[in-house]
Amino acid sequence: MSSATTPSSSHGHLWSVDEHLEDILSTVHPLDPIELQLLDAQGCVLVEDVTVPVSLPPFDNSSMDGYAVRVADVAGASEEFPAVLTVIGDVAAGQSEQPTVRPGQAARIMTGAPLPPGAEAVVPVEWTDGGLGAGPVSTMTAHSAAPEGASGEVRVHRAAQERAHVRARGSDVKAGDRALSAGTVLGPPQISLLAAIGRGTVRVRPRPRVVVVSTGSELVQPGEPLAQGQIYDSNSFALTAAARDAGAIAYRVGAVADDAETLRSTIEDQLIRADLVVTTGGVSVGAYDVVKEALSAIGDPDDEDGIGAGGGVEFRKLAMQPGKPQGFGSIGPDHTPLLALPGNPVSSYVSFELFVRPAIRSLMGLPAGQVHRPQVRAKLTADKALTSPAGRRQFLRGAHDPATGTVTPVGGAGSHLVAALAHADALIVVPEATTSVEPGTQVDVVLLS
Repeated sequence: MSSATTPSSSHGHLWSVDEHLEDILSTVHPLDPIELQLLDAQGCVLVEDVTVPVSLPPFDNSSMDGYAVRVADVAGASEEFPAVLTVIGDVAAGQSEQPTVRPGQAARIMTGAPLPPGAEAVVPVEWTDGGLGAGPVSTMTAHSAAPEGASGEVRVHRAAQERAHVRARGSDVKAGDRALSAGTVLGPPQISLLAAIGRGTVRVRPRPRVVVVSTGSELVQPGEPLAQGQIYDSNSFALTAAARDAGAIAYRVGAVADDAETLRSTIEDQLIRADLVVTTGGVSVGAYDVVKEALSAIGDPDDEDGIGAGGGVEFRKLAMQPGKPQGFGSIGPDHTPLLALPGNPVSSYVSFELFVRPAIRSLMGLPAGQVHRPQVRAKLTADKALTSPAGRRQFLRGAHDPATGTVTPVGGAGSHLVAALAHADALIVVPEATTSVEPGTQVDVVLLS
């Protein structure tokens, strides 16, 4: 039964990685869709197909600055024997009325401007004398500086094929086409397309709001002096950054001292802005493991407004290394999911990648294929065999080389080695039944970037 409905200390059961993850993903459901303005929808997932209401481009237009001409008028034109055409005016982008180009005529046209009636092609200004009566020019004189350039004559030095330098109506997308499919994550190119087809709002699942809380009286904020026995709080920064990288809107709460009531109060205050709560530290078996103390007893159905109104939090032991102690459940009146991670930096980060990131991606409503990090097979390169405890799935930091198909361990197996983690881009997976992995063996690799 899901931990979201049955709080328990789960002392007698050693959970597998897959069991714990399955429980999380069966409990966490995509957020309800909302309508958002385009820029507010960046990073969100579409919940419906978007159809193109108007073709792009909506009219034939010029891809060059030059002259709109009739093909027959420039046939055989060369620098020695140019075609001399009468310039009848300008056609600028956004101009609603255009002159009609008749035989022997040309209209000066700007990039993006509609192809005027009668014209069949555009000759770039570099193929002409720009109306100056001399040789080829490299640029068009600004209208404000030489308005007479829109009249007189222009000499064209090269012929043009029909539709040359003309962007056809609907050549990008046609009215009725599917612009974007449901399940698409909206990045800058997708936002651009939506704007181009005239969509001011779009229906999406919002980015999950994730609150990260670290615990420990020994933790000091970076930038402050360290006293004896203190360390800097790195976990909350790592997990907040990781949550944002996963697609969430993440809020970092400064480290909470080892006091159960303070922690309960802090989490309760944060529920108003949380779709998911992540804690780090205090989930083991020590006398000061405050998260376990504060949350393991909650789940009172009579507590309609407080932190205990959720289904409760279950603390478990997992058959994995690092990251054996874990907690999962729901809290508060909205049954907000909570994942309690270990406090050792590597344990915390590995646990995030395995459990929290998939939960965030599921809340976003992403398809199953985009919930998890990609996994590949690679050949182990190492000086000696890797050892792993029996019955535990081990996750070792590694550097993956896709060009050679190899992965190399980075740092040791210690769960406190932050420096090694900073230089790793993959996790080497050693299965539960494997206690030794020789160099040259093919191994599973979880790619972190």
